[in-house]
Amino acid sequence: MSVYSFHAKNIRGADVGLDSYKGKVLLIVNTASKCGFTPQYADLQKLHEQYSGQGLVILGFPCNQFGEQEPGDNEAVHTFCQINYGVTFPLFEKIEVRGEHKHPLFAYLTAQKPFKGFDEGHPIGKILQKMFSEKMPERLHDDEIKWNFTKFLIDRDGNVAERFEPTAEPMDLAPAIEKLL
Repeated sequence: MSVYSFHAKNIRGADVGLDSYKGKVLLIVNTASKCGFTPQYADLQKLHEQYSGQGLVILGFPCNQFGEQEPGDNEAVHTFCQINYGVTFPLFEKIEVRGEHKHPLFAYLTAQKPFKGFDEGHPIGKILQKMFSEKMPERLHDDEIKWNFTKFLIDRDGNVAERFEPTAEPMDLAPAIEKLL
């Protein structure tokens, strides 16, 4: 099994088989428009512009599960991303990425690459660690998505190569992306 086994609806509602990205390097990201990490859209777009010609495709999956930070409908998400960040990489319909109703793609991704903890050297990593330790300690012990802007890097064969937690800045992923291109 690989990511090519899955389908998702794009932001316009059309069904997309991820097998349509065979041979590409993918960066799959759960996103939100009202999150402290939302400015990462700008660097995700930069990565798209820098590497799409070499075979990188970024796939954005909006999600409203973390602090209700993606409250708008799909049209609002699409408009927000275009107006504020000039996003031209593929966006998909809002989905759930954790819990009982999570999208099968994210069940697969998290099973392939477990949660290894937050980077506590990052100021927000410390905040997230403290928040989860105090308010949701049980969530620190599973491999589910913890917050918006968790990123999964997929190789050209559809295998999950790496998982990056929200504190990983998109431009810092460039060396890992380049290895797979």
